[in-house]
Amino acid sequence: MTEDADWIVFEQPLNERVRSFLRLEFLFDQYRYHRAGKSLWDSRAALHTLLDVLSLIGRRDLKTDLLKDLCDQHAALSQLVEHPEIDQTHLRSVLDTLHTACRDLQATVTHYPAVILRESDLLSAVLNRFAIPGGTCAFDLPAYHRWLSLPSERTLADFNHWFGQLSALEAAIRAYLCLLRQSTESSEQVTEHGIFLHTPHKHYHLIRVLVSPDLDAYPEISATRHRFSIRFMRLGDVNTRNVQESSTVPFHMQCCTLTPSA
Repeated sequence: MTEDADWIVFEQPLNERVRSFLRLEFLFDQYRYHRAGKSLWDSRAALHTLLDVLSLIGRRDLKTDLLKDLCDQHAALSQLVEHPEIDQTHLRSVLDTLHTACRDLQATVTHYPAVILRESDLLSAVLNRFAIPGGTCAFDLPAYHRWLSLPSERTLADFNHWFGQLSALEAAIRAYLCLLRQSTESSEQVTEHGIFLHTPHKHYHLIRVLVSPDLDAYPEISATRHRFSIRFMRLGDVNTRNVQESSTVPFHMQCCTLTPSA
């Protein structure tokens, strides 16, 4: 498997579930980055990202879907225990991770966003002003302004409380996406005129396109269950209209899926 660190990775989800998981993974990364900062602006960014997480997971019952997916994977992988061609140390580590993720996720509150927003007037107030450009400035939300001025240990304690059971959801999503991304090896591909067409032989959940950072191009991925296309565009000057790459483009591709079908 090609190391992702040596490539720029572009991912295209092929179902709504994986799309939600990728968005949440992105938000969790963003939240943790800003939460590690000490400034007022870091706290603002962390809180706004947390509200994005709560809004996203409040739209559907991700917990039930995710539990089923992880339990299915645990059952499927358990059948490989004692298989002579399988790295048993790695397999047992994966099984332990899945077991822990399922156990911790099962213990969480299903409708956590509604619960935590009912508990906190501050979060609800910020959320209500969220869609207004500049709507969370000091004169609009003086209580928020005062909270941001508290010592960092006070705001950190509040963040830890609000994030609460989301850590179990985060761990479960990361476990699922790790399995999905590692479900297949990457393959070397090349396109001569900037367009690559592929007809898959089975239903995939995620397409990954890995491009060298030395290549001044990026892929636009269009996919359905039965066919997908990759159109490489030249980045060039971001202030001018991008054009399709006409030269040879080497890249790596992964078509990822998990069984049983999720």
